[in-house]
Amino acid sequence: MSNSRISLRQTTTLALLATGVFLSGAVRAQDASVDARAQAINAQLTEEERYSLLKGYFPTFQKNIPGDPIIAAGYVPGIKRLGVPSLKMSDAGIGVANLLNRRTDDVATSLPSTLSLGASWDKDLAYLGGAMIGSEARAKGFNVLLAGSINLIRDPRNGRSFEYVSEDALLSGIIGGYGIKGVQSNRILSTVKHFAINDQETGRNVLNAKISEAALRESDLLAFQIAIEIGQPAAVMCAYNKVNGDYACENDFLLNTVLKNDWGYKGWVISDWGAVHSAGKAALNGLDHQAGYMLDKKPFFGQPLKDAVAAGEVPQARINDMTFRIIRSLLATGVMDDPAPATPQPIDYAAHAQISQKAAEAGIVLLKNERGLLPLAQTARRILVVGGHADKGVLSGGGSSQVRPVGGPALEIVPKGTAASFARITYFPSSPLEALKARLPNAEITFVDGTNITAAAQAAGKADLVIAFGTQWMTESMDVPDLNLPDNQDALIAAVAQANKNTLVVLETGGPVVMPWLNKVRAVVQAWYPGSNGGEAIARVLLGEIDAAGRLPVTFPASAEQLPRPKVPGMTELKNSKGAITYGLAAGVKAFDVDYDIEGADVGYRWFQRQRLKPLFPFGFGLSYTAFKYSDLKVTEGDGLTLSFRVTNTGMRAGIDTPQVYISVPDKSGRKLDRLVGWGRVSLAPGQSQTVTVTADPRVLANFDETQQKWRLPKGTYKVRVGFNVSDTQLVAKTSIGAQDIRP
Repeated sequence: MSNSRISLRQTTTLALLATGVFLSGAVRAQDASVDARAQAINAQLTEEERYSLLKGYFPTFQKNIPGDPIIAAGYVPGIKRLGVPSLKMSDAGIGVANLLNRRTDDVATSLPSTLSLGASWDKDLAYLGGAMIGSEARAKGFNVLLAGSINLIRDPRNGRSFEYVSEDALLSGIIGGYGIKGVQSNRILSTVKHFAINDQETGRNVLNAKISEAALRESDLLAFQIAIEIGQPAAVMCAYNKVNGDYACENDFLLNTVLKNDWGYKGWVISDWGAVHSAGKAALNGLDHQAGYMLDKKPFFGQPLKDAVAAGEVPQARINDMTFRIIRSLLATGVMDDPAPATPQPIDYAAHAQISQKAAEAGIVLLKNERGLLPLAQTARRILVVGGHADKGVLSGGGSSQVRPVGGPALEIVPKGTAASFARITYFPSSPLEALKARLPNAEITFVDGTNITAAAQAAGKADLVIAFGTQWMTESMDVPDLNLPDNQDALIAAVAQANKNTLVVLETGGPVVMPWLNKVRAVVQAWYPGSNGGEAIARVLLGEIDAAGRLPVTFPASAEQLPRPKVPGMTELKNSKGAITYGLAAGVKAFDVDYDIEGADVGYRWFQRQRLKPLFPFGFGLSYTAFKYSDLKVTEGDGLTLSFRVTNTGMRAGIDTPQVYISVPDKSGRKLDRLVGWGRVSLAPGQSQTVTVTADPRVLANFDETQQKWRLPKGTYKVRVGFNVSDTQLVAKTSIGAQDIRP
């Protein structure tokens, strides 16, 4: 992959020029044409047709739906006489989902987890992956993908962390935005979700996220703003939780003030399934569509909304605006002019698996490599592979994003707890064990499942090398109670490492984990949930067929005690009728607050800096199989802040590097904390050099002034750092920046 100038201002500018936010004359004309066509169609809707667009069915579990639904997440009947197609919606966090195999054996390609894509720091791969998912969705007849998860990872125990990009607003916005842009390149509609502060699953329907406006604008909302500017998603999906006292799907501040007024968003707001609590209030406060209404207490956007209009509580103009936004989005994305095929089309799954594999390889992070254990030598003879069902396949995350893999699951297990009703612990049929055997035909490679720790340790003592797989399954609807590997895996890894000093660990997890055995093993590889060809990707990285190129998009804490909330708010230990222990919200709890002002805008690495905490692994960390040197840092002041520097591969083999640029910024209290302002991604042969240029967007450096309702960048001298990660500085410069005020 070629190097990329990835600053917020630069990539946003390029994206906006392409998508019409910075309007050229031709784009203005096109935009006006879309508006005019949408208005003309909207004016012809009958009352019945208008309200039919405002609520949707849930075909996965709802029967006797009129029209031509596909069994999937959502369906809205079309209006044939006006050319408005039926909306056929699929979940699509990492691929075209098929919850509980309701569409019998309808398979799809799965990308690695979104967090793994974040670990690639590669916007081009994000676009390519989104385009691949969108093409499969279109071939299956879908025209709406519920994709684009942008929430920041404030708590790594969040059951949906694997669906999110990172803990940083800039990284999340750019990677997420290009993924959305890729999806919509297929003339289908993508959402961006879950708006906003949907940062834990425990009590997600009843919790109230408390956070100041400034902190919210500078963190989660900034990530959404960047993603929307780049990806131009046709719909925004609002979240389950409350934000500062109001449900996200009837939150006037989020939906009207910020999204539609400040950001000038022209698309429509769709609810999450089961997230609507009113008719008139929700409509007035910005919700445009009630999705999966059977999961709500009422079909609020049916008769109850009609009654609110008749009573004068909701003006007819607001109803017209709701349908206009939907129709306009269908026109702007090309869905109306080039509908998805009525019958399924062929899909090149083999080619798509290669895209997934490429993304997985780019996101795999080498965390430890003592005395050059990796890449594995072709001369390795006796290798023991332990645990993680590595003989069968690779783990995937659970919930609404679950893909039915090509070839069917290698293994499915019914989980304990609340997720059992709609999720399965699913392994994709790409075995790391078999991929290693194919590449090392002269080695004796054996496998033990690790259920007997004593037997595994004995087998480890007889091997030349041990590869231990550690897994952590995460899913929508439930958080994990701690950061340890479950099911006694930490003890297993410690035992085999004690028996064999040449032990490396491969982690397939939904997010950060602690590693009590870290000092006992020689190498650690973070593979996340690596997708359809995950076993192949892991083997290629272990053997050095490709450089270890991933960099952490999230801080790995040394313990949960380092987190802003050491315990998951609202979580308690639960026991079922058989005595099995799970974790979740206690029965009868109808409301509770989560105080996000503890960290405010200082999410992730900024929290660790603020508290002077040393993590297990810092944000941006990742080792390579070669070495790099940075030099010639130059800073240019003027209309924005631009800097450039040179990256040289000083090692003996080709490699990929992701140099990161941070600027120390004073917050309102005067504390100076680093903020990521850009990065490059360069692939270099030995001895080769390349110049990386980054332009900082003032919003990333500024603080939001609630009183003045604007971003304010104070005049001052700022320290610029270029490094391998947030804690490893290679180049330093100081620069003066003039004061700037920026409208939101």
